[in-house]
Amino acid sequence: MNAWLLAACVLLPAGVGPCVWRACRGEPAQRLTATSLAGTMAVAFFLLAARGLHRTAYVDVALVTAVLAPTSTLVYARCLAGGAGPSGERRETAAGRD
Repeated sequence: MNAWLLAACVLLPAGVGPCVWRACRGEPAQRLTATSLAGTMAVAFFLLAARGLHRTAYVDVALVTAVLAPTSTLVYARCLAGGAGPSGERRETAAGRD
């Protein structure tokens, strides 16, 4: 095991673990931040694993994750704001009830 793989193995539980915990439990703003940070950590993990395993093809996985992570954060933020669902109708939020 080289230093790159060791860094990847440490980053996964130490970095992504708390992000997943906060994304499952916490206020909506904290969940949004944890989701965004977990995407960044996943990209770093894939890049470290690609370097440690000497596989340049694994960099493509990191690039795709880097593109999709902010998109998923935006979708999550829209769901928190009470945006339109898949059927096109707006969901009712707790603040919008009379």
